[in-house]
Amino acid sequence: MQKMLFAGMTALAVMTATSLAHAQSRTGGPELPRVTAADLNALTDARVAVIKSTLQLKPDQEKYWAPVEEAIRSRAKARQSRLANVTTGTAERADRGLIETVRDRNPVEFLNRRSDALAERAAGLKKLAAAWAPLYQTLSADQKRHLGLLAVSALHELRTAAEERRMQGEEEEEE
Repeated sequence: MQKMLFAGMTALAVMTATSLAHAQSRTGGPELPRVTAADLNALTDARVAVIKSTLQLKPDQEKYWAPVEEAIRSRAKARQSRLANVTTGTAERADRGLIETVRDRNPVEFLNRRSDALAERAAGLKKLAAAWAPLYQTLSADQKRHLGLLAVSALHELRTAAEERRMQGEEEEEE
């Protein structure tokens, strides 16, 4: 049990460190090495490995794992694409002098863009839930408990990282 928790927390620390490294390089902090696609793929591999090792799937459960792994990797690729679009889009707008001031922003356009982005992410989550459903039904009570602990830890880390990004955004607006 302790090994499982240690592995899960290690993976979460890696996820958070990657997010924070990306956030630090944007805020004018010390310039950190760029995270490459290979780095992000390695991170996804580590996440998948932690989840699978935490579950300790039995042979009859293995047949349900492939769709789950595919859905996890699909969401990771979508996240990489969003990050690349944000970085590229911001740089392109800056090159063309199109970075908007707060006064120039159109809130209706922003809400429409945000709505589309959330709908896309929601569809990805639906696919992930659908992929998990058959496997989850076969899990033992211990496996479900382990998965729940891992999920709670991951959500806590994500919430913390999101709060830190929000605070950094507020600091940037004050400058």
